[in-house]
Amino acid sequence: MAKDTGKIHPVPQNERQMGNWDMLATWIGANANNGTWYIGGVIAAAGMLTASTALIAAGVISYILLAFASYMGYRTGLPAMALTRPSFGLRGSFIPSIINLVQFIGWAAANTFIAAISISVIFKDLLGWPAYGTPGGNRGLIVGIFIMSLLHLGSISLGERSVRMIERVGIVLVMLFVIWESIVVFRHVSLSAIMAWRPSGHFQMTSGSAIDVLAAFNLAWVTAAADFSRFTKKKHAATTFSFLGANIGLLWFALIGLVATIATAIESGAYNPNDSDPSTIATKLGLGIVALLDIVITSTTANAVNLMAAGSALTNMFHRLKLTPALWLVTLIATCVSFVPLFFSTFLNAFIAFLDMIGMFLGPEIAVFLVDYVFIRRKQYDTNEFSRKHGAYWYTAGFNWRAIVSWAFGIAIYFGLKRVSFIADTVGATFVAMALTAVLYYLLARRNQEI
Repeated sequence: MAKDTGKIHPVPQNERQMGNWDMLATWIGANANNGTWYIGGVIAAAGMLTASTALIAAGVISYILLAFASYMGYRTGLPAMALTRPSFGLRGSFIPSIINLVQFIGWAAANTFIAAISISVIFKDLLGWPAYGTPGGNRGLIVGIFIMSLLHLGSISLGERSVRMIERVGIVLVMLFVIWESIVVFRHVSLSAIMAWRPSGHFQMTSGSAIDVLAAFNLAWVTAAADFSRFTKKKHAATTFSFLGANIGLLWFALIGLVATIATAIESGAYNPNDSDPSTIATKLGLGIVALLDIVITSTTANAVNLMAAGSALTNMFHRLKLTPALWLVTLIATCVSFVPLFFSTFLNAFIAFLDMIGMFLGPEIAVFLVDYVFIRRKQYDTNEFSRKHGAYWYTAGFNWRAIVSWAFGIAIYFGLKRVSFIADTVGATFVAMALTAVLYYLLARRNQEI
């Protein structure tokens, strides 16, 4: 008789509480944060027209995939990483779980670091401490990291319920801040000047590089979609409102980061992507402590989603671990990781290295599990088999080698495409590598079904 290897329990329909507004607010809040602003500042190196075009294209493609992944959670009631078991195998799902655990802890740490910069500036204004980036400025930053970590522990203390509450409150504050920021920016610089601006030669970014940066940022959410959609009551809440919320948050906050960074570069006469974080821009625009406090709040709303996704990945790896203790654990780990950028020459260097890792590993993983669900399994998973040893999703010793080979191929082809300038400089390597991975996995899986 087949043996269970860590039983998982779908969320039943009568216990699902998230509606359209909850999903819209969750995904706006997930993207309306410091990291999204910073991404906007980084891709400013491509110029306003190229950067905004890349932003729209990458957002639409990525969040169509998010809608499909969200639909998987709605249909099954299962968390995201559990849903990789049918494609990668019961034991093979450890691979995407580890990737998710690492990347969402990394995102939480990145957002914490950016928010801690704001706190260090607040300490400078209130207490006279040196701000981060000046001699002695690490003191305020370190205290800021610990303050942010306490806020995160509070925000995830009740699991999914507290995340929903945080998003509902946070989204209102985020919207007010962005409106205020937009008004201030366009008081300083005209739209025509922003559209005409170009960075100096050594800072310039191609459209392909901008798409790859944005793809790595956006695709992270695809692997977390089901962690929230499994609590939805209706299909449209899981799919349509996830798609809309993620795009609204991305476009609004990345565009304001993009525009504010260019406006600041025009005003100062110099562009430096290392100064694209919202604290630096807000200070240069004279927005004051209220803006910095709002940056801290947006970090808390975004990290509630990051930490939920990391905690969910951890529970897929350790079946006896409950969600709330897992959330506390990943928050403590993220606190430690938040100090890592201090060992790089600049935060930007650490951030770009992190994004390269995400794009390389996540794209092929997403291609495999979406193709498996939509095309191979025809949107039909047997939840009774998700924890059954020697069952339908056991494959070979718990590993689906076709999925793993396809995933490894995707990583290799990503590296190769990065060196093909025609692709790397125009459309980027990420989505092309995903498409090729999807085709390979489909052919291998279909061949296996025919045998």
